[in-house]
Amino acid sequence: MNQKLYTVFISLIVALGGFLLGFDSAVISGATPFYRGTFGLDSGSMLIGFSVSSLILGAIGGNIIAGRMADRFGRRNILKLTAVLFTLSAIITALAFNIGIFLFARILGGLGVGMAILVAPMYIAEIAPKNLRGRLVTFNQLNIVLGISIAYFSNYYFQQTIADPDLKWRVMLGVEAVPALIYLILLFLVPRSPRWLMQKGRNEEALSVLAKINGKARSLIVYKEIEASLHEEINKDKARWADVFSRRMKTVLIIGFGIAFFQQITGINAIFYYAPMIFEMAGGGKDAAFLQAAILGVTNVVMTIVAMLLIDKFGRKPLLYMGAAGICISMLIVSFSFLNAKYTIDEQSMEKLMAEVQEMQADTYHLNNISTLSELQDQAFESEVAFFSLVKEKVGQDTYNNFKEIILKHSISIHSIWVLIGLLMFVASFAISLGPVMWALLSEIFPNKLRGLAISIMGFWNSIVSFSVATVFPVQLEYLGSAGTYLIYAIFGLLTFIFVWRFVPETKGKSLEELEEELIVD
Repeated sequence: MNQKLYTVFISLIVALGGFLLGFDSAVISGATPFYRGTFGLDSGSMLIGFSVSSLILGAIGGNIIAGRMADRFGRRNILKLTAVLFTLSAIITALAFNIGIFLFARILGGLGVGMAILVAPMYIAEIAPKNLRGRLVTFNQLNIVLGISIAYFSNYYFQQTIADPDLKWRVMLGVEAVPALIYLILLFLVPRSPRWLMQKGRNEEALSVLAKINGKARSLIVYKEIEASLHEEINKDKARWADVFSRRMKTVLIIGFGIAFFQQITGINAIFYYAPMIFEMAGGGKDAAFLQAAILGVTNVVMTIVAMLLIDKFGRKPLLYMGAAGICISMLIVSFSFLNAKYTIDEQSMEKLMAEVQEMQADTYHLNNISTLSELQDQAFESEVAFFSLVKEKVGQDTYNNFKEIILKHSISIHSIWVLIGLLMFVASFAISLGPVMWALLSEIFPNKLRGLAISIMGFWNSIVSFSVATVFPVQLEYLGSAGTYLIYAIFGLLTFIFVWRFVPETKGKSLEELEEELIVD
């Protein structure tokens, strides 16, 4: 195997961490409607939101410890640890018999996510030659969206092939253990980072690795470059929090905190984490909802590739304008679709509802409760919240938790195609703009000395916002309704557009030194 193929081979192995990261993030979307019944979680409760967002909580912890652990134990060992965490998380969630164990396993997987998202690109950047570095690091990001997409298709497959609701969600979450174990095994073929080896004084090992990647002649040159870089780091002043939050950094802090806030507050993770549930709220039924979620994943992959091709051609700001406008318009489409929906139970829909519930082999208790909905026959409701408040009152909390989506399916009248169009447009708008552009901007606007610390702070803030959005989303749907929830995201899309116009500079074609001179106030 020649040097280029060897480098690509080991980089692709490491980039599988990105795939697992994406898979772990999105696979929960299909499992939520089923484990909710197993654990007896109330529809619209904060606990449902936390069971989804707990992964992000673990990821925040993983972000905090990843850098120091990678420096102490090595990049490769930490990647192996992430593979172990992904495997354990998948197995424990699949076998969980109460919500406490389930949450523990989700947080455990989150630790793996938080470490993998930082250490995988770090390793690839350190191992790859300059001429391949950009493409190989980008492939790690592409693998994340591929993992999200495959999770949706995996969920759709198990939705089609497994009848038992309790077994269904356990297999959906447990299947991740297979690629995670493969990843762990493949990592034994990956060498240690030469930069880390030189940090630990293991220079002969470092030279051996560099020779495999660059060839003997070139490896000596790269060795000298790393040596000089390490020497410079030793003598360089360490970045301090006080420097990041100094008055001269005011402009870049507004840009950094603002773009990290708007990337998540517009609701992307609410859509990704609850996609099948959202589509089911539009009355499509479970099979259609899972298939539409898979289409959403494919859209995300395609538009991420488009963004990679366009970001250096058109610049950051035009993409952000397009994305923010698209997010606002798409969420307005979804909001108005639900606003114009009607909720009615007539004799025919009541018969179909009872027939489907009986097919599910529901017990007499639930059948009797659902039969009380006949009292609402021929009443038309325009408010989703008012309709479901009355449904809950009629059937009781337990039946409501287990059969809400089925009751909705047989009572809602909505132009569901507009919900699909709106959500596809939303994901496309995000994937071409806020998704990739935020990280590009953060790597450009902060001065070299403070860049690592500043990006860590912005990443932490971004995760906090993401955690909050994913946690409260089920509660928003329950108490504000779908129309009100998506209208809020549309408003944040508009505010994103205004923020980009007012504060975000165009960084395309400018050197990091030029940007520092322009943005840092002395």
